[in-house]
Amino acid sequence: MELLFPLLLVALLVPMFLGVRRQKREAEKVSSMQDNLKIGNQVITTSGLYGTVVELDDTTVDLEIAEDVVTTWLRQAIREVRAEDAVSTEETGTDATSSDSSDATDAIEESAEQTETRLTKD
Repeated sequence: MELLFPLLLVALLVPMFLGVRRQKREAEKVSSMQDNLKIGNQVITTSGLYGTVVELDDTTVDLEIAEDVVTTWLRQAIREVRAEDAVSTEETGTDATSSDSSDATDAIEESAEQTETRLTKD
């Protein structure tokens, strides 16, 4: 019975200790990523904004979020650097999707007579 209390403390403190270590490791990884940003990196901010780094300062990062649209962010707001493979895959995927959607739009178009017939059918 006298051994129960120390075992209970150990059982509760070990997971808490491991969680703190994991959290500290993750924070170091994010801090290192933010310190190693380079011009041209494609990044995602903590609010989910995609952009490209165009200028760096000690505390801020200028991101191009659209053509000729540059915004200034704190370095701490950068959540991750996008991998080059993921960027090229997404760009080719969006091109294929846009051409498919334009084909679908062409197939859906109908003449004025067809529209009038459809609307007056009931």
